[in-house]
Amino acid sequence: MKISLKKYNSDWPIQFEKQKEELLSYIGFLNPKIEHIGSTSIKGLSAKPIIDILVGLEKETDLDKVIQPLTTNNYIYYPIYNKEMPYRRFFVKHKVSPQILNVPTIIDTEEKIPKTTEEHNQRLAHIHILPQKSEHWTRHIAFRNYLRVSPQIKNQYQELKQYLSEKKWEDGNDYSQAKNEFIKREEANAIKWFLKQLD
Repeated sequence: MKISLKKYNSDWPIQFEKQKEELLSYIGFLNPKIEHIGSTSIKGLSAKPIIDILVGLEKETDLDKVIQPLTTNNYIYYPIYNKEMPYRRFFVKHKVSPQILNVPTIIDTEEKIPKTTEEHNQRLAHIHILPQKSEHWTRHIAFRNYLRVSPQIKNQYQELKQYLSEKKWEDGNDYSQAKNEFIKREEANAIKWFLKQLD
């Protein structure tokens, strides 16, 4: 599959706010902190038109409390990633119901992972749920804020994304993996910068 990047769209923050309100209606009882992250949160940066949402919970023991409220409301849960990232619960929200796409609500084996362009094009949001006071929360927020104030790094990221989008990938995960070296390097710089801002 090819990754379709879109120019920055000022509707993306509006879409985030709508998704935030929806998430609060389902898991607001956990008092989450909800942030817009990823390329759609960076003004001027092109992106896959999928809203990345970071949800911070007060306690790690609350992570599994989000599963039932979200899966019963058409969010796809990916426990297959829990072994690699036990501190995170990952969900996908589509523009249409999972039934229309013929996608299971719970993706717990490799065989169930959707690999079609149609499914990917119907994605509305990726939801990453983490403990709020964790290093993983900090690195996501730091990287977002760093790109917002670093035009040179943002432009380098834009060029990399554009280059990779012209290649063919088995799925979106392969595309994400190809960006990993750049992201890890700049995340380290972002965290140092971010922690200085807190001093």
